[in-house]
Amino acid sequence: MSQMIFVNLPVKDLDASKAFWEAVGYTFNPRFTDETAACMVVSDTIFAMLLTEAKFKDFTKKAVADAATSTEVIVALSAESREKVDELADAALAAGGSPANEPMDHGFMYGRSFQDPDHHIWEVVWMDPKAVEGQ
Repeated sequence: MSQMIFVNLPVKDLDASKAFWEAVGYTFNPRFTDETAACMVVSDTIFAMLLTEAKFKDFTKKAVADAATSTEVIVALSAESREKVDELADAALAAGGSPANEPMDHGFMYGRSFQDPDHHIWEVVWMDPKAVEGQ
């Protein structure tokens, strides 16, 4: 069985966060979604657990960072092409996200970033497979 990753993110308004990500094109696993948490399916092995701040606090003794004023994590997703990078970033911005940084274009690698409604930073990156082959 492949190893899976669950990125846990605190959100201020779970319904608004779900609506944002659904508008971007993601779905949620209803088995792991309730009024305090939503399991966003990124791929067969990658999931983002959107947790109300109260639920998120159940998992840590530390203070929850305010992503509007500080950054604790940047979530980076791969894309299969430059066009897919643009599609995902454009969908996020159209759904109410905001730009995070300027687009990055190194020829062999292209990426864009955005902030979701809770100010978590997401990067979408494509890398030319030929550039990786020499590794």
